[in-house]
Amino acid sequence: MIAIVKYNAGNIISVKNAVERLGYSCLVTDDQSILKQAEKVIFPGVGEASSAMKYLKEKGLDKVIRNLKQPVLGICLGQQLMCQFSEEGNTECIGIFDAIIKKFEPKLKVPQMGWNNISNLNSELYIGISADEDFYFVHSYYAEITNETTAICDYIVPFSASMQKNNFYATQFHPEKSSDVGEQLLLNFLKL
Repeated sequence: MIAIVKYNAGNIISVKNAVERLGYSCLVTDDQSILKQAEKVIFPGVGEASSAMKYLKEKGLDKVIRNLKQPVLGICLGQQLMCQFSEEGNTECIGIFDAIIKKFEPKLKVPQMGWNNISNLNSELYIGISADEDFYFVHSYYAEITNETTAICDYIVPFSASMQKNNFYATQFHPEKSSDVGEQLLLNFLKL
């Protein structure tokens, strides 16, 4: 069973629908025992970092997520909350990835909203995906590039389009909104 983390964030139902379209059963939950026992965990979200972290800490989910041993996929706000710190609300995050979340300088339209390509693909999540594919982004904050970066996007500045550390994977873009290429990435995660 695939568990999708329920917390103070939006866009979780579209992830559930995408997983079910691929033929997998899933459950949206904030139950610690279910998250610990799930075959895989998806940590999606659209929202604001400080209020989301407040909810996660109140439920003890920050510690649970940090200590999961099965494959975990953070999406958008999920990726950002898996980092060390976010400038959004000066928020201490879960601390899996060694990156700081920064706000885009408004040299172009912020948030970045729409399709953008990614480069330097370096993860099993990208099996069957070519470097010229576009993914769908909606965000005003970004993860800096670190040695955990597995793909790069360039919008105002180059940033981590995806990251990986051990069993933790994350994407800034929304695979569930990225058409066939996004479905392929989700399927690659679900088959890990």
